Amino acid sequence: MSNYIELKKGLAIPISGEATLNVTKTKVPDTVAIQPSDFKGFLPRLLVKEGDRVLAGTPVLADKTHPEILLTAPVSGVVSEIVRGEKRKLLAVVIKTDSKMEYVDFGAKKSADLSASEIKEALLNSGLWPSLVQRPYGVIADPDATPKAVFVSAFKTAPLAADLEFTLGDQIPAIQEGINALGKLTGTKVHVSVNACGFENSPFHRLTNAEIHQFKGKHPAGNVGVQISHIDPIRKDETVWTVSPVLLAAIGKLFLTGRVELKRKVAVTGPKALDYGYIETFPGTPVDYIHEFYGNSTDARIVSGDPLSGKTIGFNGYLGFFDDQITILQEGTDTELFGWARPFRFNQFSATRSYFSRFVFWKKYDMDTNLHGGPRAFVMSDSYYADVLPMDIFPTYLIKACLAGDIDKMEKYGIYEVLPEDFATCEFIDPSKNNIQDIVAGGIDLMLKEMA
Repeated sequence: MSNYIELKKGLAIPISGEATLNVTKTKVPDTVAIQPSDFKGFLPRLLVKEGDRVLAGTPVLADKTHPEILLTAPVSGVVSEIVRGEKRKLLAVVIKTDSKMEYVDFGAKKSADLSASEIKEALLNSGLWPSLVQRPYGVIADPDATPKAVFVSAFKTAPLAADLEFTLGDQIPAIQEGINALGKLTGTKVHVSVNACGFENSPFHRLTNAEIHQFKGKHPAGNVGVQISHIDPIRKDETVWTVSPVLLAAIGKLFLTGRVELKRKVAVTGPKALDYGYIETFPGTPVDYIHEFYGNSTDARIVSGDPLSGKTIGFNGYLGFFDDQITILQEGTDTELFGWARPFRFNQFSATRSYFSRFVFWKKYDMDTNLHGGPRAFVMSDSYYADVLPMDIFPTYLIKACLAGDIDKMEKYGIYEVLPEDFATCEFIDPSKNNIQDIVAGGIDLMLKEMA
């Protein structure tokens, strides 16, 4: 197939609050949390207790089903709190950080000098194995399985997403080592998708030992699921692995330095933010660490991730393990009388270009969380969602099959190829106000329960 793919379908959402390309804060946070809920399918078993001292790379949690899969501490310090919820469900392990970082030494070894089994052992022991996400279903990769390929998306098209060329441009050697390691581990192709616009000047242009694909298009062109569907679609009984470039760099650093280094540049964005920029911090950083970006606001919604598919974490939450973006939005509580009958709206964005704001196409909008109505009858035609979802599936029929819990139809209409994030644009334009990503997540959970 062609290594240049232009997608005609999709949606560019002009939301204000993009992060400026400068790092404004690098201080290590006072505490960092490890959250088992970040990892789909992970059943946590505690390996530490309050008061234990840990180094960056010390095992903290193990999976009950696969005890060899570990979650390790991203920082050094003392376990200060074990957070539990209803029925004693483990929510987080909180670590009070040291002023000076100390690391477990796993030994620096070039992946080229290691066997596949030695690479697997290194990833499992270091706690970086959960960085590998297996599709279908988006669970932690099975150590006993061999995927047909590994996929990496080296660009993002989600609203206000972090600029990966800025955040990772100086980490190309580590990313290259990560590609080498995963290629040897799986014995399959590693596919890296990049932004076709300006690719010749991109630092990702220097990557080797991988099949490079150039994508051009609107969101969700940067979603790895969309890229897989155009490169090598997932069929029944097939699996692929995906890994974010941020965590791919961490895998490379493990072999280059022998240490678990999860520090990353995180974009702080959103219309409600008092300032925009990047911070250098760790996964599990508490929201209070960025207090100066939202001030004393009580009507802000803090999201770990992008505004379409990120997770609301509130003022007491933590940055997700896979996230390199925090979005601060205004809670939408205002009502608008006869809003649907007012075409003269210059401060409202319309995906269908129904308002006169279509003529100010350069404008960015201070979007909030207001749905402008409640759930309504689900009667959309399939072409409505298909216009913003560039995948060869039947989105409306798949969503309805998930609602009905019809496994046969979910298989027929494409459940193996998707994760909830792929439907974010469909949810954004949905006039019926359905929580489409939650519906698809429920369908995936049913498939895991019934088909595992």
